[in-house]
Amino acid sequence: MEELIIEAGRTEKKYWKDLWRYRELFYILSWRDIKVRYKQTVIGAAWSIIRPLLTMIVFTVIFSRVAKMPAGLDAPYAILVYAGMLPWTFFSSSLSEASGSLIGNTNLISKVYFPRLIIPAATVITSLVDFAISFVLMLGLFVWYQYSPGWQMLLLPLFLLLAFIASLGIGLYLTAMNVKFRDFRYIVPFIVQFGLYISPVGFNSNNIPEKWRLLYALNPMVGVIDGFRWCLLNGQQHLYWDTMLISLSVSLIFLWIGIRQFRKMEKSFADLI
Repeated sequence: MEELIIEAGRTEKKYWKDLWRYRELFYILSWRDIKVRYKQTVIGAAWSIIRPLLTMIVFTVIFSRVAKMPAGLDAPYAILVYAGMLPWTFFSSSLSEASGSLIGNTNLISKVYFPRLIIPAATVITSLVDFAISFVLMLGLFVWYQYSPGWQMLLLPLFLLLAFIASLGIGLYLTAMNVKFRDFRYIVPFIVQFGLYISPVGFNSNNIPEKWRLLYALNPMVGVIDGFRWCLLNGQQHLYWDTMLISLSVSLIFLWIGIRQFRKMEKSFADLI
């Protein structure tokens, strides 16, 4: 039987150990979020496939047929777009769900002690389930277009980890700020919508002029999306290693800022909510 020891300053000194101690909460909250998300829906988890599928169709028509933007690869344009949609959908879903996660768990936060970081982190983990469901359609596209990925696909978890880091860092910051400034619930959808158009989802990074590439690389999702395409498109997508390094650095900086801001405001969450 576990002992609960109450001592002054314990939450500060034992915070990261408490994250492991309360690790079951990750599973409980994640499973609860999954059940609530698709409760009383007609087609349930199929929404995880329908949303990126419709976006893929729109982007394929606009960029390939209307704008005549070259793919620059041998892969079909639909596969090019969906390979970018996979990490972007995971990222955007994580931000949207994490930003309002504390507000949605007001009763839990005000009555029970546990590291509050578990709540937004659990929503990001929940988005991994949606990612897994959406990935099924990627496999279906391979079969439809008779396209075979190469050995690079084995390295996909590394870029998924990078997407997780980017999502968690920015998500923690927006979550903390949303508790104090409720305006952020209006800002987050704008960030997601704007980010969709400045990320290489509907187009290839090869189309970006060299003079803008440094600024372009400051978007942490650029390296993630390029990495996904490199893994899923048989290595055809060119990897700009300077871009990858910048995207990784920005993601880690956002993670540090997000954790720092979250921990700084965590003591006041119960009062502010």
